[in-house]
Amino acid sequence: MPAIEKISIALPAEMVSLLHESVRTGEYASSSEVVRDALRDWAQKRTVRENGIATLRALWQQAVEDRSPGIAPEPVLKRLKAKYESMAEPKGR
Repeated sequence: MPAIEKISIALPAEMVSLLHESVRTGEYASSSEVVRDALRDWAQKRTVRENGIATLRALWQQAVEDRSPGIAPEPVLKRLKAKYESMAEPKGR
């Protein structure tokens, strides 16, 4: 079992109420479980965000290094405009 370290945190009253309510209703066995679950969620979101940033950086670098001529933006923008205008039209027209 990993070592447990006790810490003290300050929370707004609304968060404390939510924490106590989740324990009172049996959703969690203790306040510590609530905080551990919240930290696991935060850590997972942080990892996903960091991986997303790394992916974007790699794609950006790939685009910078790409020497192909590419395509003109006007036809693409025209197609997108038509697509989203048709989606905005009321059904049944």
